[in-house]
Amino acid sequence: MAEISPSIEALLSEERRFPPSQEFIDQANVNDPAVYERADADYEGFWESWAEELHWFEKWDRVLQWDPPFAQWFIGGKTNISYNCLDRHLTGARRNKAAIVWEGEPGDWQVYTYADLHREVCRFANGLKSLGVKKGDRITLYMPMIPELAIAMLACARIGAPHSIVFGGFSPESLRDRINDCEGTVVITADGGYRRGGIIPLKQNTDEALEGTPTVEKVVVVQRVGDKFEGSMKEGRDIWWHDLVEGQSRVCPAEPMDSEDMLFILYTSGTTGKPKGVVHTTGGYMVGTYATVKWVFDMKEEDVYWCTADIGWVTGHSYIVYGPLANGATSVMYEGAPDYPDRDRFWDIVEKYRATIVYTAPTAIRACMRWGEEHPKKHDLSSVRLLGTVGEPINPEAWMWYRKNIGGDRVPIVDTWWQTETGSILITPLPGITTTTPGSATKPFPGIQAEIVDEKGAPVGPGQGGYLVLKRPWPSMLRTIYGDPDRYVEQYWSRYPNIYFTGDGAKMDENGFFWILGRVDDVINVAGHRISTMEVESALVDHNAVAEAASIGKSHEVKGQGVVAFVTLKEGIDTSAEMEQVLKQHVRTKIGAIARPDEIYFTADLPKTRSGKIMRRLLRDIAEGRVLGDTTTLADPAVVEMLKQQYEDEE
Repeated sequence: MAEISPSIEALLSEERRFPPSQEFIDQANVNDPAVYERADADYEGFWESWAEELHWFEKWDRVLQWDPPFAQWFIGGKTNISYNCLDRHLTGARRNKAAIVWEGEPGDWQVYTYADLHREVCRFANGLKSLGVKKGDRITLYMPMIPELAIAMLACARIGAPHSIVFGGFSPESLRDRINDCEGTVVITADGGYRRGGIIPLKQNTDEALEGTPTVEKVVVVQRVGDKFEGSMKEGRDIWWHDLVEGQSRVCPAEPMDSEDMLFILYTSGTTGKPKGVVHTTGGYMVGTYATVKWVFDMKEEDVYWCTADIGWVTGHSYIVYGPLANGATSVMYEGAPDYPDRDRFWDIVEKYRATIVYTAPTAIRACMRWGEEHPKKHDLSSVRLLGTVGEPINPEAWMWYRKNIGGDRVPIVDTWWQTETGSILITPLPGITTTTPGSATKPFPGIQAEIVDEKGAPVGPGQGGYLVLKRPWPSMLRTIYGDPDRYVEQYWSRYPNIYFTGDGAKMDENGFFWILGRVDDVINVAGHRISTMEVESALVDHNAVAEAASIGKSHEVKGQGVVAFVTLKEGIDTSAEMEQVLKQHVRTKIGAIARPDEIYFTADLPKTRSGKIMRRLLRDIAEGRVLGDTTTLADPAVVEMLKQQYEDEE
């Protein structure tokens, strides 16, 4: 890995710099660069100071116990994250402040104040208790992006029942596997959910999943689609949400939870195919998400903050619900897609609610680039004061488009790196301090010790490629893989002694900024030169005809691997042999001859997961003529079948 090709210099030589304005610096929650040095000198004290800003029923005896690779934070402390997200805000002006502003796909909307949310969480928590749910029981949530999803999360946390949220786009089989792995006793779902004008049959999917789930005793169903519901309710097992909460008390005391009590399990894809149940605990996760919202997003009392993710993914857990609400923020929640009913839907929501902070994925930004500037130009986006990105490395040109068209060439962008396993943001600009560079996540958050190392674990110098690792514990880190501590050790801690292996490749530039290159298996080895898929894709997207690109390595009898690219052109631009040659030459010019694609395939879309990540594994299967691997996580499985047919036709 340390030999990643010098062609990455095309990224590292990025010279555009964007310091925060003096006006932003003056009002920022943190604007003193010395915070990095202070946090590094006493990182336990740094995290303890954050914990002290939150409510604890009993204070901790010790900040950290580190028995590699197992960590415990705020040992002996008793707290409750639902209390910190709700009750803590009810005594002052925040009581009647908007907590969740919800926009449904068909255009319906609802606002919950902190008092409203507290009341509904208590009623549902009491409803769960009436079903026999007790502390420690695992509850599976399989729901659309509706307020009841956040309410159910906070209710579970309130009574100490760890939740396991399964993204509403997953198949019945995927849902069944996750329920059985955590031995869930209750499933919370909805009759259906909306997606691009259609209805996702969540209750029908749940019924199918439950044909093989012996531990499930009760199913709670939210009425979302009403008359359009085509499923059925099973007597004795299923209960409507509205019937469950009817007559329930508005008061439900928050259960004092040990700092290390499990808060939730969230399943993430594993290389072996079996999903990993990542376990997060209460105290450290709460501290990590609270701190990062306050500093990374510079969260202010008057902000209207919108993270466009789905709560089924960790980004939604941390940065729609727990982190923002612990800060007393107003958090926007949206049910639908960015292009339905029209391609300006995101920007319509920003204008409608006067959103001040927007946090979205590079995939969404590149899609908006493809659709054209005219869509954001229809809307008044002057309320926006900060932009963020999450989910994968962002191409410099997409970063610039975002800054210009959504941020009006005036607002900071925080490009963040973190994982399901890390719980909260770990590498990021601090908008009141950092001079940003398009495409770079910049520096570790204060208190985080990240490093780039070679195969032997030795640090690499500026400009060198290597593995991104974390060299000391942090509060929001996963504690284990549910039911499989050996896999936890093997997956994350076995490559280097007492060092967390992220699975991502990265480089550092001369300024000490981190450039995330993506998963280490997203690396192409061309004649001994290791080329990141991201750098090829960035070069392609840099061309003004290209909306989106994915690159992979294909077996080559001479070079070992050759580069194959799948490219989506912007609307109005025709595919042709000439365009293929133009793009091949463009990559050669931007990176070098070694990275010039052997083949370019033009496609209307790329296979992506429902969280927007490109499934390069499936593209490799197509290029190598292999049987396609698991496609259950795809947003649209038809895309990969169409690509496979196209590839075979052109071979």
